[in-house]
Amino acid sequence: MPNYDRGIVLEMETSLNSPSGIGIESTRSVIIIRPRQGLFDLDLMAVWRYRELLYFLVWRDLKVRYAQAALGAAWAVVQPIFAVLIFTVVFGMFARVPSEGYPYAVFAFAGVLPWTYFAEAARRGALGLVGDANLVRKIYFPRLIVPLANVLAPLVDFAVAFVVFLGVMLWYGIAPTWKLLMVLPLLGVTLSLSLAISLWMAPINVRFRDITHTIPFLLQIWMYGSPIVYPLSMVPEQWRTLYSLNPMVGVIEGFRWSLLGKGSLDLFSLGVSVVIIAVALVAGLIFFRDSERTFADII
Repeated sequence: MPNYDRGIVLEMETSLNSPSGIGIESTRSVIIIRPRQGLFDLDLMAVWRYRELLYFLVWRDLKVRYAQAALGAAWAVVQPIFAVLIFTVVFGMFARVPSEGYPYAVFAFAGVLPWTYFAEAARRGALGLVGDANLVRKIYFPRLIVPLANVLAPLVDFAVAFVVFLGVMLWYGIAPTWKLLMVLPLLGVTLSLSLAISLWMAPINVRFRDITHTIPFLLQIWMYGSPIVYPLSMVPEQWRTLYSLNPMVGVIEGFRWSLLGKGSLDLFSLGVSVVIIAVALVAGLIFFRDSERTFADII
């Protein structure tokens, strides 16, 4: 089997009926697949050229996820709702964790909402290449499409859970403000972090399948290291800078500010998060592109 990642030229000849119905017209299209031309040759335009494949992979993931499921899309609501209920009972009622003046259920939900999307997107993106092994081995396409599709698909779950969160806010008498518009750029930051992790973990998972077991464990630890069930104000001041190196700190605090509409945006934490995510994303793209030439051979 030829290795489609190392650079070949494909020629395809097709025959088309002429508009008059008489005779045959032959057309030949040439697709040039070339090897990398340096460390920063990321060829991101190839993803745009294969955008239709990206669309169908996202649509396939959604159909497979809810195929023969009795609750269907309701599963997008069940997970965050049950997490919020457990957090409210354990941390809100028993441990009496402060919630910055909000009902604890709303406070926790505002943190669970971005975290649920991030964790699911990162998990799917890290394991996606192995899950699509048959596709990767048989045909050429930009391999970046696989983790990107896996990161985009959970946005549907996020949208459904977001509507439920708005309903919970109204139930507690909390009205959205103009700050709600900032949810989209903050969601873009969260997506970028999920993609960055996927670009690092997916190639490693191709070689070492331990990642399948490691990712859920790491995400669980990461969750309790993020201000989801407790406010950032509980972290001692002398540890605040070190704690903010966790990129989800700025993201979650930004979501709380945007969704609940009170207080001020923690620009320091958010700025640190954006810088770390940007560096991790660019480095992840380089690492992924450098590794993808061997995917078909190893996977």
